[in-house]
Amino acid sequence: MILAVASGKGGTGKTTFSVNLARVFNAPVQLLDCDVEEPNAHLFLNGTPLGNESVSISVPEVDESRCDGCGECGRFCRYKAIVAIKTSPLIFAELCHGCGGCAKICPRRAIREVPRPIGIVETSQSENITLVQGRLNIGETMAPPLIREVKKRLTKTMPAILDAPPGTSCPVVATLRDVDFALLVTEPTPFGLNDLKLAVAMVRELGLPFGVAINRCGVGDQRVHEYCHGETIPILAEIPDDRRIAEAYSRGRLIVDALPEYRDLLQNLWTEIGFMSAPFREAQP
Repeated sequence: MILAVASGKGGTGKTTFSVNLARVFNAPVQLLDCDVEEPNAHLFLNGTPLGNESVSISVPEVDESRCDGCGECGRFCRYKAIVAIKTSPLIFAELCHGCGGCAKICPRRAIREVPRPIGIVETSQSENITLVQGRLNIGETMAPPLIREVKKRLTKTMPAILDAPPGTSCPVVATLRDVDFALLVTEPTPFGLNDLKLAVAMVRELGLPFGVAINRCGVGDQRVHEYCHGETIPILAEIPDDRRIAEAYSRGRLIVDALPEYRDLLQNLWTEIGFMSAPFREAQP
């Protein structure tokens, strides 16, 4: 079982659900923090570090003694990461997606690929939770390559929770690919509803089974509930607007440790997710 916890906007409580679901799981579980631009799951787990690895992507380097400035590489690159206008190519490494096409298409074999570090993958252990998180280097603009490296650390024989980045852009899609179920976390506000609709459209396009968890119930109105009922979207859990949760969060404590009365709610959520994802997993080759 691979569960992704996502949302259309930031600040709804994705990490809150991710780390607490991991803690109440009654067996070893992997928690992958795929929000590589701002990983924060480690703040709640106090794990023992197991190691870290540098992650690089391949970018072009030009041998000017071979290059005749033909411009084939620039015409090939859809991201404009390499440009040649009757001169040796200019390389904009921060735009490069590392596809290697420019090196393959160069008629004079004047381009080779060299590694460029973009971030690190860190691993730690906290009781039953193995935490794997990516940390994108400051100034880097592309998260998906690092997210894919984080996901390569998945152990297929162990259940996993993926804490996705906020929104519906490429980093989120990279996180949600090949998961068994998506839990969309939202809040009962106009902004929460607007971005929930975007997230629902995304997971439907990806063909994933999904359900909704509503955080901070009581702060807004009923429009999120009405939308879910109208779209036949299951609401799997609701957490009230409880000041004690905010206080625990501000101190870096897990809800299920600080407020044990919420443990049953999270364990029941696991049951609902397992029930809804089973047909999808059985249909996979």
